[in-house]
Amino acid sequence: MSIQVEHELHQRRFGRNLGVGLSLAAFIIIVFGLTIAKLSSGPVANTSGEIILK
Repeated sequence: MSIQVEHELHQRRFGRNLGVGLSLAAFIIIVFGLTIAKLSSGPVANTSGEIILK
């Protein structure tokens, strides 16, 4: 059984996939963080101006 050398195309594709994956992970972390910050905030005013205490 011989060891095959990885083609240059596969190396470029892996680099691109890694970049897209890291970008997607960063986006998910940002959205999750914003959601947690929004849910854990104090009093919230609704559209009619009433203050709702959580």
